Amino acid sequence: MLKEEKRFVEIDSKYVPRVKVKDRVWKIDAEGMYYKDLNSLLRDMCNKGAEKILIRNVCGQRYIGTDLNAEVEIDIHGTPGNDMGAFMSGPLITVHGNAQDGCGNTMNDGKIVVHGQAGDLTGHSMRGGQIFVRDDVGYRVGIHMKEYKRKIPDIVIGGAAGDFLAEYMAGGVVVVLGLTLGECERCKARFVGTGMHGGVIYERGDILEVGKGTKLMKVGKRDMQVIERLVKEYCERFSADYEIIMNAKFHKIVPVSKRPYSKLYSN
Repeated sequence: MLKEEKRFVEIDSKYVPRVKVKDRVWKIDAEGMYYKDLNSLLRDMCNKGAEKILIRNVCGQRYIGTDLNAEVEIDIHGTPGNDMGAFMSGPLITVHGNAQDGCGNTMNDGKIVVHGQAGDLTGHSMRGGQIFVRDDVGYRVGIHMKEYKRKIPDIVIGGAAGDFLAEYMAGGVVVVLGLTLGECERCKARFVGTGMHGGVIYERGDILEVGKGTKLMKVGKRDMQVIERLVKEYCERFSADYEIIMNAKFHKIVPVSKRPYSKLYSN
């Protein structure tokens, strides 16, 4: 690995003070680094076969992990900027902090784990992969989510969500656990599932206001298998208590129609 580190430094000499390789982990100090330089550096590392990359002092750099197609683990310490993990296929990105807007935008595969909150448009149009957020998320999370055959994207929200959750959702799974809510407190999200025509939203307890064009239903055995699988991983990722979380009644929100706006158009 020392030889690999030396070869890398020779290619990108301006990053000598910022890049280290120790115990097969590539480390970057991103303090003050321009977002394009950081993303170029990440791509170079992946091309060299890096399996794990640790980035410290991240503060608002955009597009981290965007369009990466590699089996690589990226640990981010700080607050990444918009569109982290957009269009990505394969990486595991773990954020030790909050994530800004557009996290997982149109992602194809891989996993994003946020040890904090995530902003608006999390999982926008995601087509595969998984997003786990320990706490709350912003507006329009899961908008335009879709699935294809066995490729079914998942978003698990530990806390509450903002307005227009799963707007125009066409496929996939959204789970809202409401763990940041007080006793008997409901999520303030309005227009949940507006325009929804596929997929499913699972809520823990009675915490979501069912939007127009959707309906609330009981969960069945297959639903519980999905919920148990996702909650189990949530608990493993964030050291949460599985028994406490599952000691609640779950419901599902599904669309009434697969063509909610068909009457708005004429032949």
